[in-house]
Formats: sequence, structure tokens, C-alpha cells
Amino acid sequence: MTPATKFLDKNNISYKIYQYECSANHDFGHLAAEKLNRSQDEVFKTLLICHEKTYITAVIPVNCTLNLKSAAKLVGVKNAEMVKPQDAERLTGYVCGGISPFGQKKHTITILAEEAVNLPEMLVSGGRRGLSVGLNPQDLINVLSAKVGKITEHHGS
Repeated sequence: MTPATKFLDKNNISYKIYQYECSANHDFGHLAAEKLNRSQDEVFKTLLICHEKTYITAVIPVNCTLNLKSAAKLVGVKNAEMVKPQDAERLTGYVCGGISPFGQKKHTITILAEEAVNLPEMLVSGGRRGLSVGLNPQDLINVLSAKVGKITEHHGS
């Protein structure tokens, strides 16, 4: 059990656990997709960004990059920047590569890439490296009051 799975249980969210051997120290999302034999469109990474003292959790497919300008616009701030890894770990209570959008220590605004909306199941970190949870995107949107929008750029575009 992690804070993420406890959060999901407490909120009666149905999810499936996926575990894999995680030997990477970067590019965790691509490894998860590969080890779990899932499309990179179905596996999402959790990024922390901020505008002044406003912290935002962005959940995007692992095969995309976050467009900071679009992300900032979605939450109604002028601009945003990536949070340093050590600050992200301190704010969420998770280690990089295992940061889940669920059960974070500090409440943040959550934004979700529109690519998730029509998926029957999306995978996000379950709160530690090598642990993913699969759930309906609408459940993530509802339980985190996530804002959905076009916040990504596809690699190679």
C-alpha cells in the first residue's frame, strides 16, 4: 500500500495494480510502458510545475512533452516552470519516477492531457517506482477535480 492506493481506496475508485521491475534512474514512463507491454499512449507521467507559489500536477502521456505555456493557460496563470526534482519529492512525498497524482503530501491543482479522455484505462504511477495503477480517466478527473486540455506536444512534431 502506498499513499496513492490508500487515497484511491478511501475515495472508492476502482483501479488495477501493475507491477514491474524498475531498474532505470530516468525515463521511467517509457520503461513502464515497455515492461507492462502497453502503448505509450496509455501510460502517463506525473510532472510538477509551478507559478510563483501555485503548484500544479500535470499528467501527460509518456510519449509527449509538456507545453508549459498551454499548461499555465489552462489553470489561468501567466507562465509556469518545472519544479526541481528534489522539490517535487518534498512536495509530493514520493521519489522521482514514482510520483503519483494521488495522495500527495501537498494539495496541488491537477491538469490532465486531453489524450486521456477517450481511453478505457490509463496507467499512472502508483506511488513508487515499479508500481502503476490503471483506472478510468474520468475517475481521475472527478476525484482530483482535474482540468483537461491540450497541454502536450508529441515528440517529433
